[in-house]
Amino acid sequence: MAETLFTPLSLPSGGITLRNRLVLAPMTTWSSLPSGEIAPDELEYLRARSRGYGLVTTAACYVHPRGKAFDGQWACSSDGFLPSLASAAEGIHSEGAAAFLQIHHGGRACPSRLCGGPPLSASAVPAERPDAEVPSAMTLAEIEDTIGAFGEAALRAKKAGYDGVEIHGANTYLLQQFVSPHSNRREDDYGLDPLLFPSQVVDSVMAAVGPNFPIGYRFSPEETETPGIRLPLTLELIERLITRPLAYLHISLRDFRAGSMAGDFEDSVLTRVATAVAGRVPFIGVGSVKTAADAEEVLSMGADLVAVGRSAIADPDWALKVLSGEAPDLTVPRTGTAEKLNLPKPLAERVVSVPGWFNVVD
Repeated sequence: MAETLFTPLSLPSGGITLRNRLVLAPMTTWSSLPSGEIAPDELEYLRARSRGYGLVTTAACYVHPRGKAFDGQWACSSDGFLPSLASAAEGIHSEGAAAFLQIHHGGRACPSRLCGGPPLSASAVPAERPDAEVPSAMTLAEIEDTIGAFGEAALRAKKAGYDGVEIHGANTYLLQQFVSPHSNRREDDYGLDPLLFPSQVVDSVMAAVGPNFPIGYRFSPEETETPGIRLPLTLELIERLITRPLAYLHISLRDFRAGSMAGDFEDSVLTRVATAVAGRVPFIGVGSVKTAADAEEVLSMGADLVAVGRSAIADPDWALKVLSGEAPDLTVPRTGTAEKLNLPKPLAERVVSVPGWFNVVD
């Protein structure tokens, strides 16, 4: 077994050393309280999933009331959420992992029934999905307010005891909507330079927390829409981000071996991005990592860290088993799922009901 998987890694800002190269990926739970606070069973799920990992990144936490994207999403949009945020950081730390809060705004993915008004985005272009609402193009004042909200949320994370934050720039949410030619049809500076908004968000976060608090950034390398994000634009984004002193870059992929989802090339996106990053900042690979061999392969393809998502839901002790050389159990029981796997009930219900998402057994 490759020793690199278990080798500590010091992040380039904040003096944080991760005990190994395993990362718990940020995963939606749909389980927080209506108030926006983390629920007790969600807190226990997160604590249990922290065992063995070097770094734990939380589920997406919305920075602004207009940025709530789904039912059961938790919040970091005001100081009133500091106790909730602190409880999650404490739970992660109790298992010896570093804790990063993922900060997020859903943009046009936010249903108006949740975000208190029409969804906001770069332009008034709906997503290509059934019943997608037409968003309002953000005014300059709304853009400035949102940029500030990311910085304020990051400062709350610091006050709540997190070791760092991850800016969510992936999975079709607001920051990606500004980068994408599908959702950004603006004719002002934010349209002429589609990388301006995410750059300003990063700068806002850095200004809020100071130089010794690690900041990561997650991105999706491509989109299926036409026009949409293609890898050359993502490589431009990477070059822009690397000019900032980030702690890491985190790609979002469903399968670490996959080629272009737009059909532009067959070799792996992960390898192409790792080659472009070229070791200038730690790089997290992800996507259908099921076994220790998968995790080692991700590292061999150029990543410095390996994020684990669905496998960690299926087996709460995935990291511990990999560390000990034991094979994880990736089957999910159809009955008693929440209790047997220590999952909050809304997440357990989705795990067994979404076809093909997990290997569900009777």
